[in-house]
Amino acid sequence: MKFYLRSAEIDERPIYITGNFNDWNPKDPNYVLEKDDKIEDLYFIEINDENLSENIEFKFTKGGWESVEIDRYGNVTPNRKIEKSEKTSQNSVEKWRLNWGPFKKEFFPIVELISEKFFMPQLNKSRKVWALLPFDYHKTDKEYPVLYLQDAQNLFNEGSEFGNWEIDKKLSILSEYGRGDIIIIAIENGKDDRIKEYILDKSSLTDNAEGKKYIRFVTDTLKPYVDSVYRTKQEREFTGIGGSSLGALISIYGGFLYPEVYSKLLIFSPSLWLNPENNFQLLNFSNHYKTKVYLYGGEKEGSKMVERIHLFEDALMNWEKTQSLDFETKVSINSEGEHNEFYWSQEFPRAMEWLFFDSKEDPTKIAKKEIAEN
Repeated sequence: MKFYLRSAEIDERPIYITGNFNDWNPKDPNYVLEKDDKIEDLYFIEINDENLSENIEFKFTKGGWESVEIDRYGNVTPNRKIEKSEKTSQNSVEKWRLNWGPFKKEFFPIVELISEKFFMPQLNKSRKVWALLPFDYHKTDKEYPVLYLQDAQNLFNEGSEFGNWEIDKKLSILSEYGRGDIIIIAIENGKDDRIKEYILDKSSLTDNAEGKKYIRFVTDTLKPYVDSVYRTKQEREFTGIGGSSLGALISIYGGFLYPEVYSKLLIFSPSLWLNPENNFQLLNFSNHYKTKVYLYGGEKEGSKMVERIHLFEDALMNWEKTQSLDFETKVSINSEGEHNEFYWSQEFPRAMEWLFFDSKEDPTKIAKKEIAEN
């Protein structure tokens, strides 16, 4: 079957076709369109019939969901559909997303400062904490899952020293796709105390590790407060924790020390070099809790980042076999990824969707359901 595409926007990025024939992989090297030699805006691909179902659903991307096709107004487009018997498919795309943009203000989360100085009794300190609520939070009576993220200074505030993840923008994209029903709790790091608060035990970096106290604060003090103030789904099935670098490392410890609280771990570029043996404490996994772990790393972060991530993945699989534990793990490696906020920002929507909204349903249908329910 032949698929043709006319693109109103032309740039150097290759165009891919993705659909129910390749498990919706948006950057499948087997499904790259060729450019017509004579017509500048025409692209095409021929797919063997044996690879296609009778009822075909598909979309075009320029290498990922952050660069998927959209309409002229920047709106999500529904999946394209065609019967294999038609033999030929003629298509056109008016615009493409670029680095997930454009971002629509009407879908931006509501950012509330919980406290300038939220007291941490376990550490005898105070910390700034934010809540990012769904854009329609005050118009519904729904309850929401919650993700606790470390290093709030670098998550959404403009002007941060190292840039930021732009999670407010990325949450607006998820909301536009009908996948924005979540509360994010962003916890500011301790600046000069960051290292010792994000390390569990004595290490080469610090003799005064306070990681256990910090995780107790998040779990025993902050979470109960959040659950009392906001409409949250309090069960572990709807609660996650995550971060990047040292923030990812302490999130691993948080998930392992309190598996009865956290079922979803968002782990970006973890500082696993501080625990090369992967001898994490697993004493509290006696109830065999199921835990989803999203592991991301970039090949340009250092010679051993990807290697350590795969070793950690192997350790999770080994613990499943030897201790009857239940981990569902997804590893994402970016060949261009560096150790900074830009790449964590790019990965954030993919991780969120897999951890909290693991569905292949057409996002436009989900969005329409949300509108109808509201």
